Amino acid sequence: MGIFSRKNDTATVPAQVSPELAALTGEYTIDPSHSSLGFTARHAMVTNVKGAFLDFEGGLSLDGSNPAASAASLDIKMDSVDTGAPDRDGHLKSADFFDVEQFPAMTFRSTSAEALGGDDYRITGDLTIKGVTKPVTIDLEFNGSATDPFGNERVGFEGKAEILRSEWDLTWNAALETGGVLISDKIKLSFDISAIKK
Repeated sequence: MGIFSRKNDTATVPAQVSPELAALTGEYTIDPSHSSLGFTARHAMVTNVKGAFLDFEGGLSLDGSNPAASAASLDIKMDSVDTGAPDRDGHLKSADFFDVEQFPAMTFRSTSAEALGGDDYRITGDLTIKGVTKPVTIDLEFNGSATDPFGNERVGFEGKAEILRSEWDLTWNAALETGGVLISDKIKLSFDISAIKK
């Protein structure tokens, strides 16, 4: 985030970033009450089940002059998972999936970012689930900035990513009589972030 650089085959050149975003250098706190972290899994090979994590905190460090200094972090409480079905949520919290008693948090720590042009960005970082850390790449869109009625300077980002849950040892499944499995390995992640400047 902030102003990032983009590499070609011969050199690193400045990425084209909107002046609006370049002027937003600073430290930001993610506002959970105006943000959402969601996921989607294929169920029984025929439909999508959506869920979200309701309890999380994090921050953004946007630097318009030093791209390498820009960063993002996120800490998510796993027992806040909500799919709208208490029995399913209980199963997700169990040792079959998240094992929230032993691993209460999921974390993300960015390691690099780049501007793709316009309001599009890509951020890469380490995602840790159940003690397993793997890299994840998130495509982000900068949604703009605003000063809210309470005087808070806000920035907004919307993002998406795809992961294979098996890479984080989330392997529980059940075979279907008609072939295939109950839950897809591929999980789609979605982010809608509003952050307040400190």
